[in-house]
Amino acid sequence: MNLSYAFPEGSKFFFSETFASAKTVTAVSNANPAVATSVAHGFADGAELLFESGWEDASDSVFKIDQLSVDTFSLPGLNTNDTDWFNPGSGTGTVQLVSNWVEIPQVLTIATQGGDPKFTTIAPLAKRNAINVPTGFNPTSITLTLGHDASNTNYQEMLDISRSLRKVAFKMVLSGGISSYGYGYMSVSEMPSLNVNQANQVTASLSLLGRAISYAS
Repeated sequence: MNLSYAFPEGSKFFFSETFASAKTVTAVSNANPAVATSVAHGFADGAELLFESGWEDASDSVFKIDQLSVDTFSLPGLNTNDTDWFNPGSGTGTVQLVSNWVEIPQVLTIATQGGDPKFTTIAPLAKRNAINVPTGFNPTSITLTLGHDASNTNYQEMLDISRSLRKVAFKMVLSGGISSYGYGYMSVSEMPSLNVNQANQVTASLSLLGRAISYAS
């Protein structure tokens, strides 16, 4: 098996709060990848869509689609074969085209947290060994440190979004073309941290409401 490694150098980060009018999704198949039906959707291959779905594990996520016909498109990265979690007929909702991506300026580091399974420890009286029972997944958050520049217009736009508690789409693009998407709240610090021999820094944190979806290219 050939292994492939990606490195952070050359990565860029973007946000968008430009969402087109919602289009109704009348059906979503149980398949891998799932296929959505939206009459005369008008989307092309590679369109980036925010999906609001009746399926919790599909909703509040951004997908890069494959256009199949004038009325259908597939959602790579969304496997809905498990009907226990993706109840047939319940995945309908809306999609919105995401556009006008704005680059997050002067990113120095990135750290991620969450997205892993969470468990509740149960200690039955009849057993001497406790057990861990899976109960879902921890929320995903992404924290970027930025070189502070109060004159940067993109940074000022991010501050405005943060203060207004507005939701944004998020995109990370690695130098090799790998891309990752999310959707949620962006929080940006205003007071920079100062350390000797280091650039002044602020933080931008994204708290995702849905899943983080990644694509090879």
